[in-house]
Amino acid sequence: MAEYPSLFGTDGIRGVANQSPLVPEMIARIGFAAIKILGRDHDGPMSVVIGRDTRLSGDMIEKALIEGMTSAGAKILLAGKVPTPAVAMLTRQAKARAGVVITASHNPFEDNGIKFFGADGYKLSDETESVISDFAQTESTRRLDRIDAIVGSVERMEQPLRRYMDFARATFPAGRSLAGLRIAVDCANGSASKSTPTVLRELGAEVHAFHVTPDGTNINRNCGSTFPEEIARQVRETAAHVGLSHDGDADRILFCDEGGEVLDGDVLLAIAGLDYLKRGALVDRTIVATVMSNFGLDETLAKAGGKVLRTSVGDRHVLSEMVKHGLNVGGEQSGHLVFRDFTTTGDGLISALQILAILTAAKIPLSKLKHCLVRYPQAQRNLLVKRKPPLAELSSVQKLISETEKSLAGRGRVLLRYSGTEPKVRLLLEGPDENEINRHADRIAAALTAEIG
Repeated sequence: MAEYPSLFGTDGIRGVANQSPLVPEMIARIGFAAIKILGRDHDGPMSVVIGRDTRLSGDMIEKALIEGMTSAGAKILLAGKVPTPAVAMLTRQAKARAGVVITASHNPFEDNGIKFFGADGYKLSDETESVISDFAQTESTRRLDRIDAIVGSVERMEQPLRRYMDFARATFPAGRSLAGLRIAVDCANGSASKSTPTVLRELGAEVHAFHVTPDGTNINRNCGSTFPEEIARQVRETAAHVGLSHDGDADRILFCDEGGEVLDGDVLLAIAGLDYLKRGALVDRTIVATVMSNFGLDETLAKAGGKVLRTSVGDRHVLSEMVKHGLNVGGEQSGHLVFRDFTTTGDGLISALQILAILTAAKIPLSKLKHCLVRYPQAQRNLLVKRKPPLAELSSVQKLISETEKSLAGRGRVLLRYSGTEPKVRLLLEGPDENEINRHADRIAAALTAEIG
C-alpha cells in the first residue's frame, strides 16, 4: 500500500472542522478504512461505539463516520454526548470491536477531531493508525465506490451516560462518602457537564457546578482546565474546600485547594504515588510521567522508596509504558491521569475520585496535602508558529539552548517541542533559580518568535 502523510497526530485526527481532513468525504473514507482494517480478522458484523463532545460540528462528523462505517458493514452503537473515557468503558462493556470519540479535547469549538479505541479500551497503536490513514487516502477509497453486499446498521445505546457514571462511582471506596465536602466544579461546557456534578452529589458532596450549559460553541471558552484561574475564582466565590476543573472531553482533571491555588498533574501524581506506596499498592513502586513533569516528582517518590519512569509527551506514551511494564499509576502535568486498576485511559472523573478518596482519608485540607511535592522552578512558554521546520535547523535557537544548558551546568534542563495538536511550539526550562530560568526562557522565546512566530 502506498504511504501518505499521516492523518493522525499525537492524539488522533484533529483540525478545524469542515476543513481538510475534517470534511465529510474524507471522514467517510476514514470510517470506511477503519472498519476494513480493524475488521480484517473478525467474523460477522463489526460493532463500533461512537461518542462525541458538545461541539456544534460533532453532528456533521458523526453522520459522515456513520456513512463510511455502515457502508463497510459495521453496526454502530451511538453513545451521544459523553466523556471520552466513557467511550473506552462502553466499548469494553458492549464487547464492541472499536470505539470512536469525536472531540478536540481542550481546543476551541472551531476545532474537532476523531480518536479511536480498540476492543480492549486502549487507544490504537501508531502502526494501526498509520495503516488506516494510508488506506483512507488510496485511490480506491477516495472514489467511495462500494462493492460490499452487506450494509451496516445504527442504534442508540441504552443510558450510556448513566452506565458510565455508575462505573466511575464504583471506583470510590465502598462505604465512604464525600459528605461534608463542598466542591466547585468547572465542566468547561463540555461532555462532563452532567456526569461529574451528578456523581459527586450522589457520593454526598455539596456541589457548585459551573460552565454546565453547552450550546455547541462555548466549549472551553474562558473556562475549563486550560483556564485554571476560573476554577480558582469559583472556589473563592463558593468558599469550597476543593475545586475540580475538566477539559472539554473530560479526560483531564486539575484540582484547586481551598485557598484558590491550582494543583496540576504533577502534584496529583505525587499525592497518588505516595498514597499507593504507603498502602503497598504501587506496582513495582513506580509511577509513569512524561519529560515535562517536574524533577521534584522524582525526588519526592525517591524519598518514599519509589521511582518515576519518564516517557515522551502524550498520554498514549504514558499508557504504552504502563502497559509494557504492568504499572498502575501514571499521568501528565496537564492533568491526564491514568489509574489502570480501574480504567484504560485518562479519565477526569475517576482520577478526581481517587484523589478525593485520599484527601478524605487524610483528614487534612488540600492546601496541606499538596506540600508533599517540593517543585523545582519551571519556566514555560507556549508560542504560536506559522510553520514547523525541524527544530535542529533553527540555528540561533539551538545556539541559545546550548548556552543555557552550559549555564545550568547539570542543575536543570531545557525541553523544546512542537505541539502535536496545535500550531504551537512549547518551551520548558527547569532549574534551581527561578529568575535565571525565566531570563533564559525569554531569550529563547524571542529567537523562536523571530524565526517561526
